[in-house]
Amino acid sequence: MFKTVLFPIDQSRESRQAAETVANVVNFHKSRLIILSVVEEIEEGASEVMSSPEAIAELLESAKTMFSQQGIQSELLERQGKPAFTICDVADEIEADLIVMGCRGIGLTEEGAADSVTNRVINLSPCPVLIVP
Repeated sequence: MFKTVLFPIDQSRESRQAAETVANVVNFHKSRLIILSVVEEIEEGASEVMSSPEAIAELLESAKTMFSQQGIQSELLERQGKPAFTICDVADEIEADLIVMGCRGIGLTEEGAADSVTNRVINLSPCPVLIVP
């Protein structure tokens, strides 16, 4: 049912916690796993951590290693832009059948959950989104 699973990650605890669910879904459905991280355009108030290409590369390699240790092959994608829009664009581009992500990442804004990356992805996604609490 889920041939291609997109797993957008950042350095949040919720993102790490979602990895177990991703592994279960990918193993059960024998899915192709794409791990995505978005380098944010540096704006006032943007996370410095997710603006560093070096930090992103390290994060992606760490995730790939973790899944590899569970016998799961994955592909890595790094993109630049606004996270929610980029995640949805990539999902459309790779014809993802499912996006799995944590309930909130480091992109939570001052406006709160209503304006979070997760909420925007839910509203803009071209495919189902599984949110892991």
